[in-house]
Amino acid sequence: MRNWIHVASVPALLGGAVGSQAMAADLAVKLEIPRLNVAEYHRPYVAVWLERADQSVAANLAVWYDQKSKGAEGAGSKWLKDLRQWWRKSGRELQMPLDGVSGATRPAGEHQLGFSDGKAPLGRLAPGDYTLMIEAAREVGGRELVKVPLTWPPKAAQTLKAAGQHELGAISVELKP
Repeated sequence: MRNWIHVASVPALLGGAVGSQAMAADLAVKLEIPRLNVAEYHRPYVAVWLERADQSVAANLAVWYDQKSKGAEGAGSKWLKDLRQWWRKSGRELQMPLDGVSGATRPAGEHQLGFSDGKAPLGRLAPGDYTLMIEAAREVGGRELVKVPLTWPPKAAQTLKAAGQHELGAISVELKP
């Protein structure tokens, strides 16, 4: 005997799988690290995270630092505290490296990060207003923090723009429902 599924039931049966895929929102960040014409250039440490309206950390998205610093084990991580805002809000409580979040410093140029709702490190972000925070600090250099306010999940595709003045260049945030 064959088991038949009524054709009208197929969307209902697939609704959970198809619906969860259709509901997943995306956040893409494009950030520029400018090449500075200075005597002693070091790649900046960079932290990217989301803050809630009350300024608490909702998610750490990326932390770039010198993971292969010469000297003692983890010597590069001791300079993470120079990312002052990130360090005070989240960094000092974390054990580095963070799987899927931390990585090596990046050279000057444009870099892209992509995140999807329901997947690490973004996870299941509750609907609401957030601020994307991008902080950079460079040895023998400066420090800079750029904030991009956003609403999650996005109701329509949108591109948000910001720019740093010294340690960070152009920043673009693309949101897709």
